[in-house]
Amino acid sequence: MTKKALQIDIVSDVACPWCYIGKKHLEKALENFDSQPVEITWHPFQLDPTIPMEGLDRETYFINKFGSKERIEPMFERVVGVGQQAGIQLKFDKMPKVMNTIPLHKILHIAHEEGFQNELEERFFKAYFTDGVDFTNTQQVVAIMEEFGWTKEKTEGVLSSEEISYNVIQEIKHFQNLGISSVPFFIINKKYGISGAQPTSVFLDTLNKVSAEMKPVEAVGEACDINDKNC
Repeated sequence: MTKKALQIDIVSDVACPWCYIGKKHLEKALENFDSQPVEITWHPFQLDPTIPMEGLDRETYFINKFGSKERIEPMFERVVGVGQQAGIQLKFDKMPKVMNTIPLHKILHIAHEEGFQNELEERFFKAYFTDGVDFTNTQQVVAIMEEFGWTKEKTEGVLSSEEISYNVIQEIKHFQNLGISSVPFFIINKKYGISGAQPTSVFLDTLNKVSAEMKPVEAVGEACDINDKNC
């Protein structure tokens, strides 16, 4: 009997470092989870939809959002420390700008249809938080997508598509209507919700619990046989 895949839906924003950390914690849990196959789908969310498409200066933005530079530095240091424990090198000082993430969500939307969404999510996270890629520069987006076999014309076509924009925005509204207001948010088998970048143990415990619930009951009773031997 083929085991039914366990579905994990992740509501996330590419500009969220805790989403990157949560991804690593989940992956660590999956290394120790072999009860059944797992299917992962990423869903869009925007932490700040007011950011213009041309982006904003990183330091100015965070000071306006969180207060003085002295207040921001300990916050970043904590996230960097947790990231290091998860195997990530977060380099906030290399980020050239903060960005409006709708363009990247549009590309991830199509990447899901083409079967490489999870790999692309990882690439986007690393590019933004470690490599200092300026995603407000279309040519840098094109360069990354060429790694996945997309032509410049295809990438630019997806970025300019109003239909894809509409679909992404509607999906964001859907999860907001479900009450999700912070990310990452993990939905296991459309039943269990895990909010935030929880420790690996929390993910593993939940996966094992859901997997146990999915196991078929192997009880035999009276039934009709397709060969008409019992009915």
